[in-house]
Amino acid sequence: MARRGTGKSMRVLIVADEEAKALWDYYDPARVEGVELILSCGDLNSRYLEFLVTMVNCPLLYVHGNHDNRYDRQPPEGCIDIEDRIVSYKGLRILGLGGSMRYKEGPHMYTEGQMYRRVLTAGMKSTFTNGFDILLTHAPARGWRDMEDLPHRGFECFNQLLDRWKPAYMLHGHVHQTYSYQFQRETVHSSGTRIINGFGYHILDIPEEIYSGGRRGFFSKADRI
Repeated sequence: MARRGTGKSMRVLIVADEEAKALWDYYDPARVEGVELILSCGDLNSRYLEFLVTMVNCPLLYVHGNHDNRYDRQPPEGCIDIEDRIVSYKGLRILGLGGSMRYKEGPHMYTEGQMYRRVLTAGMKSTFTNGFDILLTHAPARGWRDMEDLPHRGFECFNQLLDRWKPAYMLHGHVHQTYSYQFQRETVHSSGTRIINGFGYHILDIPEEIYSGGRRGFFSKADRI
């Protein structure tokens, strides 16, 4: 496996929904060897994110889950909120669209129409960045390993976003491994995008050709971190 500085791939740690004891209670640096970037799909303790960004010593980008109203009072220090932004890390472009389907009153929950308007805005921003490589969300896309109950239903407009821009990856959480014996961490969307459920934690090695610039032409206005 490629390690930091080889130029072959970028190692990314994906976290979501449940604090992994292997990364917190029983932290072992060998488990995160070579990790250059951490991406949080939401619904995690802010202190957990602070611990990870400190111990792994690399940038941590996050979107909100439907239970992350606590971040308003106690945001994870040292971590970067990328809601409704496209940011670039070493050429890897990441679009953040957190939150879940609205099933009650509260922050970080959206109707399909509300999320569609966020997707439209994201699409306009994507024209200035020549697209994006990763869609980072909390909720899944409708029909792609979501559930039929309203709280865990995915957004149809995410499918439109994937079909239009065809990013390499969509990373999400919200649908826990403990919900079903049929849990599947990875699948491939009809657009060709590789969808990964980050429940707990998952290590992803991203090939250099995805973030080296060859997929986006000569100019990108993504925010650099």
